[in-house]
Amino acid sequence: MAPMFDATGMAGVSRCGWVDPAKPYYLAYHDEEWGVPVHDDRLHFAFLLLEGAQAGLSWDTILRKRAGYRQAFAEFDPVVVAGFGPERIDALCQDPAIVRNRLKIGSAVRNARVFLAIQEAFGSFDAYVWRFVGGAPRINHWRHWREIPATTPESDALSRDLKGRGMNFVGSTIMYAHMQATGLVMDHTVDCFRHAWLSDPRRDAD
Repeated sequence: MAPMFDATGMAGVSRCGWVDPAKPYYLAYHDEEWGVPVHDDRLHFAFLLLEGAQAGLSWDTILRKRAGYRQAFAEFDPVVVAGFGPERIDALCQDPAIVRNRLKIGSAVRNARVFLAIQEAFGSFDAYVWRFVGGAPRINHWRHWREIPATTPESDALSRDLKGRGMNFVGSTIMYAHMQATGLVMDHTVDCFRHAWLSDPRRDAD
C-alpha cells in the first residue's frame, strides 16, 4: 500500500529507535510499510512467509533477501506455493537468494495450504486475522522501543489458533511481529513521525 504522505525531504525527522538510518531499505520499510493496516491477502501471506523465514535471524537479513523470496515463491501467491512439490523444495534449498533452511521452506509450503483453507473457511485470511484485534488497529503509545512487548495475549491466541490449524513457524513472537508489520497493532513510538499519522488509521485506508 502506498503511503499517503510525501517522504521527500525527511532528513532529520525522528523515527523509532530500532531503525538503522544508514540502510535505505530499512528506512523505506519503516516509513512506508511497518504498522500500516493490511487488508490484502497476498500481502498477509508474504509477511507470514518472511516472518517465518526470519526465525532465529535478523529482520535485516530477510529485508535484504525479500526480492529473492518474491521470485522464489511465485510473487507470494499462496495458490502456487501450496502446489510446490519435493523437487521444487529441493531446488529452493539450493537457492542463495533465500535462507536455505529446508524446515522453513517446507513450512512455507505447508502454511500456504493452511492459508488457503483459512480463506475458504472465513472468506479471506484478512477477515480471519483481524478478528483477533476486534477488527480495528490497536494503537499503542510507547515512549521507547524497548518498552514494546515481544508477545501479547492476542498474539498468543493467534499463534495457538494457527498451530491448531496446522501452521508451523507461527509462535507468538512471530505472530506479534506479523501483527506489528500489518498494522493490527501500531507500535511506532510516540516520538516517531509515523505515530501521529498512524494513530488515525483512516489516513492509510484504501
